[in-house]
Amino acid sequence: MLLSAYEDLKYLLNRGYRKKYALEFVANHYTLASVERYFLTRCVFSDEEIAKRKRKILKGEDLKGQVLGVDGFNVLITLESVIEGKAILCEDGLLRDLKHQGGYRINENTQKVLELVMEALSDLELGEVWFLYDSPVSRSREVAKLTEKLMGNFGIKGKAFLSKAPDHDLKNFEVVASSDIGIIQKVPFIVDLPHMVTEWKGLKYLDFFEILKKPQLLKF
Repeated sequence: MLLSAYEDLKYLLNRGYRKKYALEFVANHYTLASVERYFLTRCVFSDEEIAKRKRKILKGEDLKGQVLGVDGFNVLITLESVIEGKAILCEDGLLRDLKHQGGYRINENTQKVLELVMEALSDLELGEVWFLYDSPVSRSREVAKLTEKLMGNFGIKGKAFLSKAPDHDLKNFEVVASSDIGIIQKVPFIVDLPHMVTEWKGLKYLDFFEILKKPQLLKF
């Protein structure tokens, strides 16, 4: 059923139908569960959109000397989702979380995840790294301070700061680490930092096409 829903949605998207309405029509037709609807929302795109997005993705060797803007909470939540078994490599080649999570909560994995990020960044030989955190989010200042402390420990140049509108501010960077669709449509280049970390550390994530074959993998 999920595979059929995907095929129908893909057909509509490739013919220019707006995703919101196409997804609603398909999901209702197949009476999909909320997690299946969210899976299609996060991970399915038209072929044209996928091609444009993949041309923007930079690899590690492309980043030497670059200034990188990091969508802080997006990266944190995605990597924490990897640890929890709730991250998926989507159709456009980007790793995304599959959690319905509003905001961010500091937890036992926060420092661990940030250390993994810093270790990866230190190997990329970037010029500067700027972490942006959404200021209205609870304890965002604490997360920013921890981020700056770890940046110093790993010898990473840059700064972590709070922004009232990180989605808007990140569009001022040429290279951005984020899987947020609204951001990556507006910037020249993107980096899938969580995907890099998972590959380097041998961490596991769910694969989009594997889920289409085995929808039971979504039952968490």
